[in-house]
Amino acid sequence: MNNKGIGAIFCLISAVLTSARYIAAATFMSSVTSWDSSLFQAGLSYVGSPLKITAMIALIVGICFLVYGVLQDFKKQDK
Repeated sequence: MNNKGIGAIFCLISAVLTSARYIAAATFMSSVTSWDSSLFQAGLSYVGSPLKITAMIALIVGICFLVYGVLQDFKKQDK
């Protein structure tokens, strides 16, 4: 698999982790009768930051692989 494919997979992993964070917060808040943004922020803080941190790391790694793959393509075209 080339670098662009690996980068796309890492970006997909980042999207899945980000959505898992929000789904977990919504699940924690499912028994609440009224919703507002501050209540949802409390639910996100209850989920914690590991999902957010790993999603950011996966996104950065994915973007790096994508950029490296595109740079390799440009080098191949120059030769």
